[in-house]
Amino acid sequence: MRLHLSKLKSQNRKARFGYWSYPQSPIVDMMLQTVAVNYSPTNANDPFDFLRDSYPLPKGINQPFEEYDYVIVGAGSSGSVLASRLTEDKPRATVLLLEAGRPEMLISDIPFLTQYLQQTDYVWPYAMEHQPGVCLGSEEQRCYMPRGKAVGGSSVTNSMVYTRGRPQDWDRIAADGNYGWSYNEVLPFFIKSERADLKKYKNMPYHGRDGELVVENVPFKTGLVEAFLAAGRDFGHPTIDYNDPDQLGFGYVQTVSNKGHRLSAAKAFLHQHKRRKNLHILTEARATKVLIDSESKKAYAVEYIKNNLKRTVHCRREIILSAGPIGSPQLLMLSGIGPQEHLQTLGIPVIADIKVGRSMYDHVSFPGVVFKLNSTNASLLEPKVATLPNLMQWLQFGDGLLATPGGVEAIGYLKTSLSEESIPDIELASIGGSLTLDAGGAIRKSWKINDKTYFNAFGSLSGADTWQAIPTLLQPKSKGFLELRDTSPFSHPKLFGNYLSDPRDLATLKEAVKYIIKLGESQPFRKYDASLYLAPYPSCSAHPVGSEQYWECAIRTMIVSARDPISTCKMGPQTDPDAIVDPELRVYGVDRLRIVDASIIPHPLSGRSNAAEIMIGEKAANMIRNTWSNAIV
Repeated sequence: MRLHLSKLKSQNRKARFGYWSYPQSPIVDMMLQTVAVNYSPTNANDPFDFLRDSYPLPKGINQPFEEYDYVIVGAGSSGSVLASRLTEDKPRATVLLLEAGRPEMLISDIPFLTQYLQQTDYVWPYAMEHQPGVCLGSEEQRCYMPRGKAVGGSSVTNSMVYTRGRPQDWDRIAADGNYGWSYNEVLPFFIKSERADLKKYKNMPYHGRDGELVVENVPFKTGLVEAFLAAGRDFGHPTIDYNDPDQLGFGYVQTVSNKGHRLSAAKAFLHQHKRRKNLHILTEARATKVLIDSESKKAYAVEYIKNNLKRTVHCRREIILSAGPIGSPQLLMLSGIGPQEHLQTLGIPVIADIKVGRSMYDHVSFPGVVFKLNSTNASLLEPKVATLPNLMQWLQFGDGLLATPGGVEAIGYLKTSLSEESIPDIELASIGGSLTLDAGGAIRKSWKINDKTYFNAFGSLSGADTWQAIPTLLQPKSKGFLELRDTSPFSHPKLFGNYLSDPRDLATLKEAVKYIIKLGESQPFRKYDASLYLAPYPSCSAHPVGSEQYWECAIRTMIVSARDPISTCKMGPQTDPDAIVDPELRVYGVDRLRIVDASIIPHPLSGRSNAAEIMIGEKAANMIRNTWSNAIV
């Protein structure tokens, strides 16, 4: 069946092709008209099938084996690294990598489309259960927290920002009794993956130069980033490499990208090795249960569904869950590993009574401090970005306006007066515009900000040049949890963020707001005639605009998840009653089962979690090799 582009263009608001859906976007429309012109796809349900990567079984192998040395569930950032490393040695171990999502394709390569991807089938559209007093401006007043559903996981959909956290983060984790996890012990694994292309910083001893993961500076930036960095310097924050373990300050954003194209963990670690005879990657394969012998407590197989058929694969050595901080605890509990009372309520036989999911931290952000600029062509605006010349420039050279990762241009770290620790408690992301740059399109929809809130508060800024810095709470005191909704593996778990339940978190965000206002009103921004825009939020009309009560209400209205959940399968020593895995990531109470993803991180990190997930995959591969190097299976 021939797919006519004119028919695609005429569909309203959202183009839907079979199971895979693509929201409206002028850039995607251009790609359909240019890259895909006169193309008749072999799969009429997926017009982008010719742009999508593929992971067929190696030549000569028609179906998966019944048994493998290792079965890895989840081809996200950690799982991709792990599968690559475990299949590179000789004698070669066999690995099956199961992934519920599909491979990525050209649209996910475009950094500017980061927010657009949060509305596609490349994410699990998780949302927090309703919590009074937070996310008041979100749809159904529920905080949205999408997670990647693709070969490459959240590295296919995130903002590509490369941050490792501070040395004190990792030293604190080690001090809790997690041997091998101090900063000096994890640094070699960060370095192993990295191939830094960071201008004057690339040869620093804490950066890697020979790894698969290219880390670079964005090839395009507006003049606003220079004003942000200059304002930072004026207030005592030097312009530095913010991943420098010995300095704290502001710096140009570092992204996991290669010549302006997104470089997912799948591209970096799997794509070039997909023809290895011992690496089998099954996409659109949903793991539903880990099978565990009730007497020996040994994990021996995984049940999964592919093409609507239930299958079982056995494992000779270890089963490794890398399904992410939501998927891994869900699969554990479905398999009988979790809090006894909760599992019994659902009628699930208990294999191991441990506190799976009872701890969940998440970074939260407040995209509500916006400055209006009384100048033209100073900031990013979608009509300027979404042009055919920009698309062709990006396709050919990997630079230009489309190379900016959702508008993020610089990152800054602050230690507010409320911080009780020696590490920063706020991250600032300087945007080459603001949430209004696409006039209420993909950006606000990526956070599920509802129509009433957005258009009442920010509609008047449509088409105007703006700047904002988005503060993210790095060290939340509020802790949430998750639990099963029911016994179906296809139901999303219940997520309870408990955002701002500790008053210190709200107080810290208010301090960050004051600091951003100080930056925006400083000398470097005067060339843009920047003025603070006080949004008329419908939910905050009872408070004087600009007052303390106004900002508290604004934060409660516009707070969004930064999509960095951790700690749901918390790592800790045997003496820690809340620990799910030991420092070698082995699940307590079950043999031959490990968790390898961000869910094991016990404390919030002073940065985004993706670089840490890749490091965890590297470190886990090393530990697993050491376990089995001399073992007789």
